[in-house]
Amino acid sequence: MKVVKPTRIINEIRALRFAAGEMTQAELAERIGVTRQTVIAIEQGRYSPSLEVAFKIARVFAVPLETVFQYPEDQRPRRGRKPA
Repeated sequence: MKVVKPTRIINEIRALRFAAGEMTQAELAERIGVTRQTVIAIEQGRYSPSLEVAFKIARVFAVPLETVFQYPEDQRPRRGRKPA
């Protein structure tokens, strides 16, 4: 069994789906060319999408990539310092 490390990236996919007329996970999956299970894993933070899939999600909702996905400030390496 493969253990998948949860991603640190957070997302607003669920909120965006509901703001878009309560779009289902299956509808989003079809529009971006992945399975519903992939959308579920991304939405729940268990999987980080490829950059291509991330851009497709943002385009579906007509919002910038940063509106869909965020990387929390406290987890970014600081300039001039090595990450812990």
